[in-house]
Amino acid sequence: MKFSYVMLPDYPLADSLKSIQLADELGYHAVYAADETWHKDLWLLFAAAADKTSRIMMGPSVSAVVLREPSLIAQATATLDELTGGRAEVVLSSGNFGLLAQYGMDWSTQKPLSRVKEGIGVIRTLLDEGAITHEGEFFTYKGLFTFARPVADRVPVKMGAMAGPKSFQVAGEFSDGCHHALGYTTEAYRYMYDNMRIGAERAGKNVDDLDIGAWCVVAVSDDSAKAKEAAKSMVGLYASSMPPSLLERNGVSPDDMKPILDLFVAGDLAGSIDATPDWLADKLSVAGTPEEVVAKIEAMRAGGANHMICAITDAHLVKTFMGREVEGLPTVDEQLTLIAEKVMPAFQ
Repeated sequence: MKFSYVMLPDYPLADSLKSIQLADELGYHAVYAADETWHKDLWLLFAAAADKTSRIMMGPSVSAVVLREPSLIAQATATLDELTGGRAEVVLSSGNFGLLAQYGMDWSTQKPLSRVKEGIGVIRTLLDEGAITHEGEFFTYKGLFTFARPVADRVPVKMGAMAGPKSFQVAGEFSDGCHHALGYTTEAYRYMYDNMRIGAERAGKNVDDLDIGAWCVVAVSDDSAKAKEAAKSMVGLYASSMPPSLLERNGVSPDDMKPILDLFVAGDLAGSIDATPDWLADKLSVAGTPEEVVAKIEAMRAGGANHMICAITDAHLVKTFMGREVEGLPTVDEQLTLIAEKVMPAFQ
């Protein structure tokens, strides 16, 4: 199983660069970041990190083809690939529905899956051939070309998804893998795996050759209570984007989640944290001691996941997003080190 670090690029940039360098030194597969207006620009950050690292992959997880035109995603990815000497990859989705709403867009009118599927083809063609003529439902190009060329033989182009089943099937058929956001159980990943296999078989591929990624909220500490407190503080933020079907695959009833989300949506962040029971927070995070984290990841691997993508939660993120102080929790860099030393060896 591969391990990667996915950041929300909201820290001082010098600190984020140090974290990327550390992840590179510790042997993480990749560092990803959200390509959203809410955060600092990941493309500039990763360009700055290119010559400060030697082996770690870099790219967005995810970049949205609704807000960022796919030919521009391909251009940026190819440029990053040249800067890193062949270490770029890109994960695509339709985007964060809350962010789209702030742009005045109703996601339900965007045909999100069809748009992502077409975007994958556009990006794949431009990365592989450097030019495209295409007349589609969403994107049209007449001899568009770019001098931004990757140096890797094949830059991975993947999908981000959490609902399914069709999104997982499309990922298996048309892309190099899928990052499943916020799944935490064997059942969630068995559902993903089985549907990706349907798509892979349509394309004559072996699903086990694809990236089957678990994008999860992670907090790890030798003090289990501190890690779980941090994860609990972020449950409302992340669960607000989870469809009911995924809550159920995670063993959580939408009815149990509703009081928490009502408080969160109303802006009562502290109330949403206080309303989150410990058992529910435990189901919607990977948090605790390294040994507890290993057990949670084992359950996801049993469902078919082969790539752990750690959205590490520390005191800075909890304070930034939820306004709550969490004392005594390891920093991002300390958690990266704990994972590398005490979690990753269990999967090698």
